Amino acid sequence: MLDAWGDANVAAAIGLFGGVLLGLAARLGRFCTLGAIEDYLYGSNDKRLRMWVLAIGSSIVGSFGLMAIGLFDPGKSFYLSQQWSPVASIVGGGLFGYGMAMAGNCGFGALARLGGGDLRSFVIVLVMGISAYITLSGPLAWIRVVIFPPTQPASIPSGIAHTIGEISSLPVAVTGIVIGCLLIGLALNTTSLRRDRSAVFWAVVVGVAVTSAWAGMQYVNANGFDDLQIVGHTFSAPIGETILYGMTASGQTLSFGIGSVAGVWIGALLGSMIKGHFRWEACEDPRELRRQIIGAGIMGVGAVIAIGCSIGQGLSAFSLLAFSAPVTFAAIFAGAAFGLRQLIVGFTATE
Repeated sequence: MLDAWGDANVAAAIGLFGGVLLGLAARLGRFCTLGAIEDYLYGSNDKRLRMWVLAIGSSIVGSFGLMAIGLFDPGKSFYLSQQWSPVASIVGGGLFGYGMAMAGNCGFGALARLGGGDLRSFVIVLVMGISAYITLSGPLAWIRVVIFPPTQPASIPSGIAHTIGEISSLPVAVTGIVIGCLLIGLALNTTSLRRDRSAVFWAVVVGVAVTSAWAGMQYVNANGFDDLQIVGHTFSAPIGETILYGMTASGQTLSFGIGSVAGVWIGALLGSMIKGHFRWEACEDPRELRRQIIGAGIMGVGAVIAIGCSIGQGLSAFSLLAFSAPVTFAAIFAGAAFGLRQLIVGFTATE
């Protein structure tokens, strides 16, 4: 396959497969970062938050299961091969969470809504992708590098399971699988989620999407000729990369990230068609659009600083038990909670 298609095209196909699963989970399973936080804080409903925990647990079991049978080396992934900057995780995660609340969605959620015909999400996707690239390699890159210097390669894989394994002498794969099973048990420790078979199914599908990325990219890395980095799903810089590819395809190659972004949109479109929910929507309030644009811009900056978004750190990095994952996810939660509180108080004051 690699000989016939080329490494980059195979990587894009792997991203496309997982992206379609994520897009379907968003539309058919209502898998959403901001929605889960809103339900928990203001709806007294933790079902969608537990779906996140179940998805994380499933992806951890899958990723370390691959490691146990020799099909994946987590130490080759970016999340474990670089030293961790706690400050960047906290600041970047907080900015991302706040921007997510202002925009009304994260990059992944905006792609999923775009698949349902929401043109407001099209603006969010564009602004976030451009903002991420401005921060990654554009005019803001110099400021970012000064404030948050690039991390150095780690001498050994820097992760929770690896550290526990080193201290306890337990196999790393076994440690990771046990932690994943504990999270799955925690998520299912409520009848409301256990009885909702659809929610359980789609949370596990998300875990499969994350795991498939690691397995596929490990295969390409080990057997290909281009030495492509082992990457997982994330929706900040890859959105900007997809925009660039759309403008300069003749001088660019496909990538895992481009396939992943396209996959989420396709999966969401299919899901909205299946549910009969597809309809064109636009923003009628300029103030709302202004808030969404500002929020999307903040999200792009925050995601690059934190080296990942709610999916990149909250799922892909979490599936490897990287130290950055729980800290960044907690910062995203806190930033989103602050932003939602600001919106709700402002709305109440106006009324």
